[in-house]
Amino acid sequence: MDLPNDLAACRKEIDRLDDEILRILNERSQYVIQVGNLKKKRDAEAHLHTPGREAEIVERLTQQNQGPFPSSAIRPVYREIMSASLSLEGSQTVAYLGPPATFTHLAALQKFGESAQFLPVGSIKNVFDEVERGRARFGVVPVENSTEGVVNHTLDLLVDSPLLIYGEVRQEISHHFLSKATDLSQIRTVYSHPHAIAQCRNWLETNLPSIAVVEEPSTARAAERCVNDPTAGAIASELAAQIYGLGILQARIEDNIQNFTRFLILSQREADRTGKDKTSIIVSAKDKIGALYDLIRPFSSYGINMTKIESRPTRRKVWEYHFFMDLEGHRDDDRLKKALEEVKGRCLLLKILGSYPAHN
Repeated sequence: MDLPNDLAACRKEIDRLDDEILRILNERSQYVIQVGNLKKKRDAEAHLHTPGREAEIVERLTQQNQGPFPSSAIRPVYREIMSASLSLEGSQTVAYLGPPATFTHLAALQKFGESAQFLPVGSIKNVFDEVERGRARFGVVPVENSTEGVVNHTLDLLVDSPLLIYGEVRQEISHHFLSKATDLSQIRTVYSHPHAIAQCRNWLETNLPSIAVVEEPSTARAAERCVNDPTAGAIASELAAQIYGLGILQARIEDNIQNFTRFLILSQREADRTGKDKTSIIVSAKDKIGALYDLIRPFSSYGINMTKIESRPTRRKVWEYHFFMDLEGHRDDDRLKKALEEVKGRCLLLKILGSYPAHN
């Protein structure tokens, strides 16, 4: 390609290409609207959001990309294109643990893009309630952190909820110290969520050893506490600093820089099969020697990779436990289906929480 040496000529070509991109986006939108109409005609309650199709588009474009546009930018660019497209097909209300700027909010944005309708609620239980009652089509809840482990409340709610896991998001967690103050010496109180406090314990002990640390229900709520108090500081996200008008006194204060939280997408319906799926289940073992071994043996026999197992008290009988398991594959895959049938005959309870696209 022969490029002009004149700055004005280069900018003119960029403007021309931007006009062409806009024209193509609008042409693409016509097909998106038609897809939505066809889906609704086939099933009025069908999900318009199809994560498998989105992943397929991004993967195909990434493989075709010859540069110099970076392949790493294709996913966020197309996330917003597809988010805007979905808004043309119909409302996509997403409930999440609020207020705005929590890490759950960031995970929801990563999954659904800026054009979705987001509904912040005050607790994980409220997220479940909004989706169960149909006031939100999807819900986003944290389930485990790479440093602090599982979110027990989420696991406990999954036991009795009729909702299914529709997808998952792994969100990198970067904690920043936010305040209206201009220096750490002005800080008298620190606010944050208990998990965030634990993840920044070394930094707090080194930099603010004698300062009171107060727990809040979310990192965003902690940021709110600092808006009118220049002696207060919050451990929260960069987005919280932007939304609540706070300065970042120090960035990335987490003790472990490899800090990720996994979030679950909840829905009344299961996601379509994609070929790169994960299945989550709950099982309750019979009270006998080797009971747990009997439960997991079929997965090994059929070559099923178990990526996670976690126990929680049933709260119905002393020393009785539920086991949460994540398995590679879809519940309709032949090998996994056979393994689950065997497990069902060996346990007190088997509940399939959902088969859904694995995070990529």
